[in-house]
Amino acid sequence: MSLYDQLNSDLKEAMKAKDKIKLGVIRGLKSQITNAEVENGNEKLTDAQITEIISRELKQQHESIDEFEKAGRDDLVSGQKEKLAIVEGYAPKQLSESEVEDIVKETIAEVGAESMADFGNVMKAIMPKVKGQADGSVVNKFVKAQLSK
Repeated sequence: MSLYDQLNSDLKEAMKAKDKIKLGVIRGLKSQITNAEVENGNEKLTDAQITEIISRELKQQHESIDEFEKAGRDDLVSGQKEKLAIVEGYAPKQLSESEVEDIVKETIAEVGAESMADFGNVMKAIMPKVKGQADGSVVNKFVKAQLSK
């Protein structure tokens, strides 16, 4: 079942269960997908393109939670975390930090990077490997740590 079909199926289930939060999150994702299809000339999106939209939504949810926590709005944080959990259900499995670190070490060896001057080349080589499976800031942290040794 494609990701789009899964969203449609879950939308129907959320309607039947009268789950307003899940319904709102799925409708938001579908809206973003529809907008992307319109921008793409009404061409159906692939699962990879839908995964990019979901990754952007995950990042936005994390940023919202951080902002609400800084503002001391615990009432909004709990609702945002609930939405985040729903979106995470559609995201690909995230790599653990140790897996990311292993990929970083492997890529640094492949690229032949030796200093921070090679940072851009390493990031360029790593990001396609971990696309949708690791946050860029986590990858960035490990690359800087490895190159500054």
